[in-house]
Amino acid sequence: MFDLFATASEGMMLVDRKARVVWINDQYRRFLPALGFEREEDFVGHPVSSVVQNTQMHQVLATGKPILIDLLTNKAGTFVVSRIPLRDDAGEVIGVLGIVLFDHPETTLQPLIAKFARLEQDLNDARRELASQRRTKYTFASFVGTSPGALEVKRQARRAASSSSPVLLLGETGTGKELLAHAIHAASPRAGRPFVSVNMAAVPDTLLEAEFFGVAPGAYTGADKKGRDGKFKLADGGTLFLDELGDMPMTVQVKLLRALQEGEIEPLGSNKLVRFDVRVVAATSRDLQQMVREGSFREDLYYRLNVLPIRVPPLRERQGDIPLLIEALCEDIAARGGGAQLEIGASAQALLAAQAWRGNIRELRNVLEQLALRSDSPHIDAAQVEPVLREAGLDRIEPAVPWPPGDAGAPAGQTDLRPLPEQIAELESRAIALALARTGGNRTAAARLLGISRASFYDKLAAMEVTSEIRTTVQ
Repeated sequence: MFDLFATASEGMMLVDRKARVVWINDQYRRFLPALGFEREEDFVGHPVSSVVQNTQMHQVLATGKPILIDLLTNKAGTFVVSRIPLRDDAGEVIGVLGIVLFDHPETTLQPLIAKFARLEQDLNDARRELASQRRTKYTFASFVGTSPGALEVKRQARRAASSSSPVLLLGETGTGKELLAHAIHAASPRAGRPFVSVNMAAVPDTLLEAEFFGVAPGAYTGADKKGRDGKFKLADGGTLFLDELGDMPMTVQVKLLRALQEGEIEPLGSNKLVRFDVRVVAATSRDLQQMVREGSFREDLYYRLNVLPIRVPPLRERQGDIPLLIEALCEDIAARGGGAQLEIGASAQALLAAQAWRGNIRELRNVLEQLALRSDSPHIDAAQVEPVLREAGLDRIEPAVPWPPGDAGAPAGQTDLRPLPEQIAELESRAIALALARTGGNRTAAARLLGISRASFYDKLAAMEVTSEIRTTVQ
């Protein structure tokens, strides 16, 4: 047997039951200098772990199981090796024979090694991509705002994060419902598990069931032979986010209700039930109660999901947050686009703060992105904002509160007919009043919030006081 292995290999080694090297053949001796040994007696007779790095001889001695093919890398290079246990007549392991099959695997086995390396790289890439898709992108710090409405939403969401009950996020489009869903998951005990989202409006009705529950191997013509996991399986142990819940077809509502009640799903084409453990967070911009009354949304599913409802207020109800949102959005736009960050002047901020924002934060971001692309300078004033608002159908000023304070407001349409400098002056005054209210009267903090110097702030504040005195005198 030794002669057979000797002629078919690049070297052999024998260790005894105490894992000491007791013999090497002539082919193996040529590796000694590379391993750091000039004399054979410095190698033979010593524990194999002290003379051969990364050896697995001990494992074969302990288990009695051979390692037929392995890659061994040490000072002498990389080798394809085999390790075979030797037994006595009683079957007891008395030693191990190590065989070097190839001493240059990168050449001899190049096609096999290259294919293995490609497969390993593809697997690592797929794992990274999957991990990036299944983790949360936002936390509660991402929900910008210090207005009473914003603080109340974050308070309710933080409480919901500590629970495992379903959460229903209600609010107009563009208010940040998906961001809150990510934040709830990130603050929950399930944060280390997957976060999987399904947009009901983006998936065809015919595919929603397969998207939710998965497909068994060969369930239908063209189906993957290995099957396909559904979103419930992918989110097992984590959070399943159901976006645009109001667009879910009635047929899927029935099966979703059953899955949530029983905690198990049945993949398409399978007769086996699969258990799952997910926390459901749903979101919709539609009036689910009205849909229940109309019969287009199941009442039992509504009550199943409406355990912890959170209403996300529209931007027009939290206009005090607009300066902070502008700053945060401009930072993000600059980071994504690689350009300079926009500096929105006080008059421009006041003009932006006066809009109704039917599309909420998403619409505000769109306007800021247009300004970033249209403007040659990062400094933005009201004159640059006005045409963008007009083109977007937002140039009609609709303040959330009467201005000036205590004034019942001008007759309808009068604001639109006044000269632009006069409107800008009033908007600046309104912005200054809001900043002072937000900072508790701290003028330095208010100037910083508006992005202007203290000197400019005091000049504008003095102009406001003079205007107020003139109005009082006239009255």
